[in-house]
Amino acid sequence: MGFFLLFPFLVILFLILSSCIKVVPQGYAVNVERLGKYHDTWHAGLHFKMPIIDRVFRKISLKEQVCDFDPQPVITKDNVTISIDSVVYMTVFDPKAYQYGIENAMSGLANLTATNLRSIVGEMELDMTLSGRDIINSKMQMALDTATDPWGIKVTRVEVKNIQPPREIEEVMTKQMRAERERRETVLQAEAHQESIVKRAEGDKRAKVLAAEAERDAQIAIAQGKAESVKLVYKAEAEGLEMLKSANVNDTVLKLRGLEALKTVADGRATKIFLPTDISATVSSLGALTEAVGIGDYTKIDRTPKEAAQRPVDPCLNENSTPITLEAAGKSNQIADDIEHRG
Repeated sequence: MGFFLLFPFLVILFLILSSCIKVVPQGYAVNVERLGKYHDTWHAGLHFKMPIIDRVFRKISLKEQVCDFDPQPVITKDNVTISIDSVVYMTVFDPKAYQYGIENAMSGLANLTATNLRSIVGEMELDMTLSGRDIINSKMQMALDTATDPWGIKVTRVEVKNIQPPREIEEVMTKQMRAERERRETVLQAEAHQESIVKRAEGDKRAKVLAAEAERDAQIAIAQGKAESVKLVYKAEAEGLEMLKSANVNDTVLKLRGLEALKTVADGRATKIFLPTDISATVSSLGALTEAVGIGDYTKIDRTPKEAAQRPVDPCLNENSTPITLEAAGKSNQIADDIEHRG
């Protein structure tokens, strides 16, 4: 009977004791008040509180939190209204200051972000705002971290997520970007045209230099060939005279050779013939030969032009031959004519 009377009291005592046991998860902290006054901050682990006189507040997260605030209208230094939304990364490093330092820390941080953003962007022009996100982020992070220290908040990073200029400004920027791209295209085309002209001029210069060098080498080769041919002709003549001298020919043979030469001279085309002083003696001694060559006979002078010797066609010449090649072929024919005449 007594046990049943004590059972309700035991249940009440168990509930009171169990309510005094608190387990704080990892990454969280709780503030404890005793009789309405701040008493302690509990971190991760098992904790006990005094019944009735101690009160435990809500858990405060110590993990890094991401605060994505709504876009804010901001006026730049050149009086352009743009819309900027930012993201703030923060952590609570002092749970006591976070709970007792400000009534609503998130609302305070949002308003503080908006005011500092207007202050920083208001000192920058539109172009600088669009290209200077890093500058805005660093200034915002420094200003917010300093202002939120009394609230137990550590601002670790601030990122400008989006910058939205007015529609008319976007159209102007689009036209400006298109004009800049067209300008770059024109500059690139001009540079390419200039480079092609320079390359073509360098190629023409090189071709002319090579042509001049080829013509010079051809002239040198022609001169050397002509000199060599003249040298060979005179050498052949000298060797022939030397052979005649070594053969010990008599006067009769020499006279016969002279008459043969006269036959060539008296081909009916010469108007004047110079004869040696002893030709009469030669003719008298060699009557039969003089009759053969026709000396003393009246022969009508043939005044028709003598046909030039036909040269074989050079197989190297064709309709695509260059002037230098044609000139070289003409020089070769001239050398051959000179050799023939000397013969």
